[in-house]
Amino acid sequence: MAEAVVELLERAARREAPLEELRALRLAVQAVPPAALRARLSDDHLGALFALLSVNDREQVSTCVSILERLLQALDPVYVIQNLREELQKGLFHPDDSVKILTISQVGRIVENSDAVTEILNSPELLRQIINCIGGEKIAVAKEAIKSLSRIAQTQDGLEALFVSSLLSDLKNVMATNDVVRYRVYELIVEISSVSADSLNYCANSGLISELIGELTGDDVLVRATCIEMVTSLAHTPHGRQYLAQQGVIDKISNIIVGAESDPFSGFYLPGFIKFFGNLAIVDSPQQICERYPVFMEKVFEMAESHDPTMIGVAVDTLGILGSNVEGKQVLQKTRSRFQNLLSRIGHQAKNAPTELRLRCLDAISALLYLPPEQQTEDLLRMTESWFTSLSSQPLELFRSISTQPFPDLHCGALRVFTAIANQPWAQKLMLDSPGFVEYIVDRSVEPDKASKDAKYELVKALVNSKTIAEIFGNQYYLRLRAYLREGPYYVKAVSTTAVEGAE
Repeated sequence: MAEAVVELLERAARREAPLEELRALRLAVQAVPPAALRARLSDDHLGALFALLSVNDREQVSTCVSILERLLQALDPVYVIQNLREELQKGLFHPDDSVKILTISQVGRIVENSDAVTEILNSPELLRQIINCIGGEKIAVAKEAIKSLSRIAQTQDGLEALFVSSLLSDLKNVMATNDVVRYRVYELIVEISSVSADSLNYCANSGLISELIGELTGDDVLVRATCIEMVTSLAHTPHGRQYLAQQGVIDKISNIIVGAESDPFSGFYLPGFIKFFGNLAIVDSPQQICERYPVFMEKVFEMAESHDPTMIGVAVDTLGILGSNVEGKQVLQKTRSRFQNLLSRIGHQAKNAPTELRLRCLDAISALLYLPPEQQTEDLLRMTESWFTSLSSQPLELFRSISTQPFPDLHCGALRVFTAIANQPWAQKLMLDSPGFVEYIVDRSVEPDKASKDAKYELVKALVNSKTIAEIFGNQYYLRLRAYLREGPYYVKAVSTTAVEGAE
């Protein structure tokens, strides 16, 4: 097979290979191991294939790109940059986006190699053109450029090249193309900043993070909505949160939420601002965040109590995030009857809202009610039981009715609620006392698809792994659950049939 590939490559190098042979070559190179390709490839072969990209024939270009992807992957990155620098440079100017993506992805490979990265950093024209690709019309090209530049910035030399040279001016120039491209550059800056405190310092010194924050706290409500997503990403790292706090950004976001009351357009950006604080609370300390920024909790409750499905959805998601750990649960418990009343509304929405909001309510309920075994104190168990009973007059039957509906997503969502409470003794007693509930759990015939079978299996596993299940359910049911667990999620009982002579 390797000999056949070489023969086809030789014909391509002599420009004698018609499109049919290039198609055959595309298939052939996939079947040859990389080591065998490396041993037989020459500069002429690769140069010829790059030359074939210059024709105005979309199919030929596409075929050659596929061949080059395979061949270049087989080569050492140092070889690629030292011997094909000019071809890579031309590829970045090619009118076909697939050629640009091929070239940029190779640069991404090269910069991950410690021996080859210096070659790239010493090629400012190559880097300049990759920066310009961020401004391309096609999002696929821009994303590949962002990915490669982000990889370049993984090293100290790469940070120096991007932020302490004329390339920074190129980055700022490409930002001026339009709003969309400007946000792409911000996306790159946030991605680089998230790597380390050192990376963040380079980005901050460039002035680009200040520009992003300026737009976030500016008057354009649509710009705010876009920028808050990027700032939320920056807050995922400890050094990012520290920077935002030091710059007073978190206080500014809090103040904007306070002012949203009188802003008729706050619906555009408020969901993103609330998500920001929700994420901040869970990676930091729910209690500290909620105490320092009381407007956050107040606004979440207001949104959840509103009649706007968009706002309710964001509030429910945020409550689920906040209540996913014990500290967050205790913060919610301190609001006492207000949260209990809110749970009743969430239970109502889980039953009656449009499907998407019902799913979000079910996921939030699961997060709120789950307690790891090591955190199951008497007080916390009393709390989750009271929350469960606040959801509905008959909460177990509510979720059971949802789980029997012919909608796989809702069915699995309800099963996840049962799984969340399955290791808590009060819930096990409720399940046992509900007529036919345990039979429903071990009935495999009610699970129509893989996702449902997996969700039911997780419920059974949570029950079996509980230390109190054998005592509460009794030996008979406990053994049936263990048998279910042992047989696995997709077990089908064998049915024996007897052939009867003369039967049709």
